[in-house]
Amino acid sequence: MTAGLYQWTRLNEACLAQCQKPFEFVMRHGGYRRDAAGSVMLGLRQGAYCVGCCWTLMALLLVGGVMNVLWIALLATLAYLERVTSMGLLIARFASIFLIAAGAWLFSMGMS
Repeated sequence: MTAGLYQWTRLNEACLAQCQKPFEFVMRHGGYRRDAAGSVMLGLRQGAYCVGCCWTLMALLLVGGVMNVLWIALLATLAYLERVTSMGLLIARFASIFLIAAGAWLFSMGMS
């Protein structure tokens, strides 16, 4: 449920906007330092945005993927589509509805 709720946050939206357009990110932030250290810092900064938009899905990949290869494939595909398509935010919102519903169902099954 946490993963689904995070998909609706402004932080996720801001990180996704930076992660979806890596060329624009490099052009905006990478022109001032052309040495190896500057390149590493630029890569770490871009990577932080990508982790920021998908950290909950990555956590689900770790937990669900330990036991089920199908979950690995589904969650990895979801994270990929969210980041590389122009409809990434819409995909994230639809996925969040599913994740919240699945979490609520699992929670209710554990309570009974």
